[in-house]
Amino acid sequence: MPRHELAQLNIATLIAPIDSPTLADFVARLDEINALAESAPGFVWRFKEESADGPGALAPFHDDQIVNFSTWHSPEALHDYVYRTAHAEVMARRREWFSRMRDAYTVLWWVPAGHRPNPSEAHARLERLRADGPTAEAFSFKRPFPAPGTTAPDRGADESFADLCPAG
Repeated sequence: MPRHELAQLNIATLIAPIDSPTLADFVARLDEINALAESAPGFVWRFKEESADGPGALAPFHDDQIVNFSTWHSPEALHDYVYRTAHAEVMARRREWFSRMRDAYTVLWWVPAGHRPNPSEAHARLERLRADGPTAEAFSFKRPFPAPGTTAPDRGADESFADLCPAG
C-alpha cells in the first residue's frame, strides 16, 4: 500500500460569469469530465465544493476563479488523465473560457495516503510554488519530485516524466 499520494491543484480565472453563454460549453462538460477523473486508473479523491454559490466560490481564491484539486496514486496516473483522455479536449479550448495567467496555476505535492487537502492547504502550496519555484513541497509536471522516502523511478536516458508533459 502506498505511503503517499500525489495532490494536485489547478485554478483558472473565468473570462465571464459561470452561468454566461460564453462558458456554456465548459459548464456542459463539467459532470462528464469529473466523472471521467473519478473513474480514471489511479484516481483517489476529488474535492467537491459544497457551496451553493457555484464552482468558483472557494476562499481563499478569487470569486472569478474555478478551482479543482484531487489526489492520485502517482504522477503518471494524473498525467494520463490530464493529457490522454477527453480532459485534453477541454484543455485545448481553455483560452475560450479562461484568462491567461501570469503566475503558476497548477501545483503538485505529496500527502500521506488518506490525507484530504483543504482549500487553504492547496492555496498555500500554490503560493509556495509561485514564491520559491519547484521544491519537494510544491512542484510542477515539468519539475516533479519523488514521494518522500523514495527515489525517482528510472525511466532511462530517453524519457523522463517531465518529457511527457506538453509545454505550457
